[in-house]
Formats: sequence, structure tokens, C-alpha cells
Amino acid sequence: MATGSEATKPAEAVLEWNKQDNKRMLHAVYRVGDLDRTIKYYTECFGMKLLRKRDVPDEKYTNAFLGFGPETTNFALELTYNYGVDKYDIGEGFGHFAIANEDVYKLAENIKSKGGKITREPGPVKGGSTVIAFAQDPDGYLFELIQRAETPEPLCQVMLRVGDLERSIKFYEKALGMKLLRKKDVPDYKYTIAMLGYADEDKTTVLELTYNYGRTEYSKGNAYAQVAIGTNDVYKSAEAVDLATKELGGKILRQPGPLPGINTKIASFVDPDGWKVVLVDHADFLKELQ
Repeated sequence: MATGSEATKPAEAVLEWNKQDNKRMLHAVYRVGDLDRTIKYYTECFGMKLLRKRDVPDEKYTNAFLGFGPETTNFALELTYNYGVDKYDIGEGFGHFAIANEDVYKLAENIKSKGGKITREPGPVKGGSTVIAFAQDPDGYLFELIQRAETPEPLCQVMLRVGDLERSIKFYEKALGMKLLRKKDVPDYKYTIAMLGYADEDKTTVLELTYNYGRTEYSKGNAYAQVAIGTNDVYKSAEAVDLATKELGGKILRQPGPLPGINTKIASFVDPDGWKVVLVDHADFLKELQ
């Protein structure tokens, strides 16, 4: 039988990879009922750019990528339109995306003037000074608008609800090498949030995980799909995910390897709450963009 140190050595080596890797949040993928309507809304109301669009008639779907900067450096939203499907159930687990802007009051006015919907008027967050607002897109997805000085990444959050925050924090640290950037408990409103990511919160896109006291499960719906994360090596990254799933839950859905047709190497898995993540070979991803 192996001694303790020998038994843990491979695991340490596997997790060490996360420290060497240059992981990056690439995009969030979700489904919309009318692609042109959403593109119009995001470009006119939010000021995003349409980065690229691809139609795949054989598979009966169209994708559009939108964001505030090029996909080589910035996070994007990948919208999927499935032919003939005009409505989806967002479920209770998905929370919101977030946009950082220097003037949330002005942004909210612009959204309203273009016929968009503001579900929470701009003003300081409860118990704090940060000015926020909430907007809702035509499919019902919520966008938190956060007042923040100029930032290299305005598309700054993906918020998901989880049933056990400590377990989720450990999972994302171990499986994906994310750093816990901030944790905040709000007992008055019975929730705790954790921000995880690969750089400071005001410079990057973070995963915001929310735990509501006493709530362990949420319906997922069929609208929000996954986040994609770039890695230098999907094989080594998948080993770390495999270790994390064995300890904390979740499972690998697709073993690492090239996608048929485009040869981009990917792996995919779900976390302990069932949220899906796709790992994408970063060099392959950049080739796809050319």
C-alpha cells in the first residue's frame, strides 16, 4: 500500500498544473428565441458589438457572439438560436450577467429610451454605496448594471445560484484554479455571495456564486447552457477536474479531445450543482477566430 505522501503526489502534480496554466473565461452560452431581436437590443441598449455570426443549417441553429472587445482578449456572450424555437425556460438557478459602466443612470436612461426594460432603477446597493440597476432583455435574462470606473472588461459577471457555497468555492479553486476574490454574507437578506475568477474583479469577468440560506436546489430550465474557459492544455486541465469531481461531486461529460470537423480540442463537465463548463484549447480557439 502506498504511503500518504506517495499517494498524494500525483494529485499535487495534477493540481499544480492549474497554477501554471493561463486559464481565461471565454464566453457564456445561452439560447434565445429571436436572434436579430437580441442582437439589436444588446447593441443599441447595452452598447455591445456584434463580433461574429455563424449559421449551421445542417444542425438547424445560428450562433452570434457579442461583447465589448475582441474575443482574443475579452469575454463574449454566445447566443444560440435553434430554428423554430422562440421561447425558453430560464429556471431559478441562473441569476444574471453584469455590465460595468461609468454612468449607470445614463445607461439605464438609454435602455429605456430604446424601449428596453429596467427592473430596478439605478441607485446605491442596499447597505452599500455602489450604484447598480437591473435590466431585462427580451428573453427574460437579467443584466445587473454596475457603476465602475473605466475597465478593460465591461462584461464582468456571470451569476449562478448554488446549494452549498463552501463546496462550490472548493470545486472551482481545485477544478479550474480560480481564485476566491471576495466573499460577502448578507444575513439581513439571508444570502451569501462569492466572487471567483482569474484576475481582480474590476479587470475581468468573474463567476458570482450565490447561496440563499437553506436552499439547496434550483430548477435549471433550458435557456442558459454553460461557460467556456480557455486553457493551454485540455488534457491536463481535465485531470484536475476529474480529481475535484471525485472529491466534491459533479462529473466529466466529455473526455478531452478534438471536436469532429473543426479539430478544436475541448472537454466538458458539470459542477456539483449541475452547472456546465466547457474547457477549450486556447490556441485552437484563436485559430477558430482567424
